[in-house]
Amino acid sequence: MNFFKSHFSYNMRQRNGIFFLVLIIVSLQTVFFFFDFSSKETLDFSSAEIAIFQREIDSLQTLEVENKTSKIYPFNPNFITDYKGYQLGMSIKEIDKLKSFRKKGNFINSTKQFQKVTGINDSLLNMISPYFKFPEWVTSQNIKSKSKNEFANKIKKIIVKQDINVANASDLRIVNGIGEKLADRIINYRVKLQGFSFNSQLYEVWNLDKDLVDKVLRNFEVMEQPRIEKLNINEATFKQILAIVYIDYELTKKIVNYRVEVAEIQEIEELKKIEEFPIEKFDRIALYLVAK
Repeated sequence: MNFFKSHFSYNMRQRNGIFFLVLIIVSLQTVFFFFDFSSKETLDFSSAEIAIFQREIDSLQTLEVENKTSKIYPFNPNFITDYKGYQLGMSIKEIDKLKSFRKKGNFINSTKQFQKVTGINDSLLNMISPYFKFPEWVTSQNIKSKSKNEFANKIKKIIVKQDINVANASDLRIVNGIGEKLADRIINYRVKLQGFSFNSQLYEVWNLDKDLVDKVLRNFEVMEQPRIEKLNINEATFKQILAIVYIDYELTKKIVNYRVEVAEIQEIEELKKIEEFPIEKFDRIALYLVAK
């Protein structure tokens, strides 16, 4: 009993302190109960400042919509790809008609002829025809006086290069001398390389002579570097290194032995220190290896 009594007995000073604390709490509660602290100020949404602010927001929203809208730039309708045709609103059938017409060596020289070949409706033609851009000599007033032979010869000189890394076998067969087998051989070698990084790699395709490669390069070239999955030279297995196109069995052994000798290869440039390393192939081998 004395234990509880000792915890609940206070002297005069302590009782006064407790009294004043209770008084302060009661006073604060009374103030919060009887006084309204909420703001009675209201915003005038019809004010000139709000109207100006709203107009700025509207203009920014309009600008954002315009930026998101895909823009059409002038183009030659003779070289519409499947993706370009889809963007323009053409159907698969209309695109196929155009490609069939072009494969025969024919060229479209007017808006009217484009509609006749593809069969697109008037509304779509009116939308996209302002962006047609034919060569100047086609649109000149003197074109009527030129013979059909001169007309065909000049059209044949028009060459728009395509990316060799996205071309398919049918695209490659457009080149005179490239048949089904050679086209497939180029595609297969591209797959093996994980994509062409240099135009000169086309000369490495088996049984493809220099003259044919020159013809291909007049129509195709490396426009965008491929994404090659690189091997860590310090972790790659013998089999993985040997699988690289430019590395044979003997060179693989030398690389593995050198890696064991130095414990860890710090930079790919170190491969040049290997005895009889093919320096002329280093830039190609370096495409597939990295030191981490």
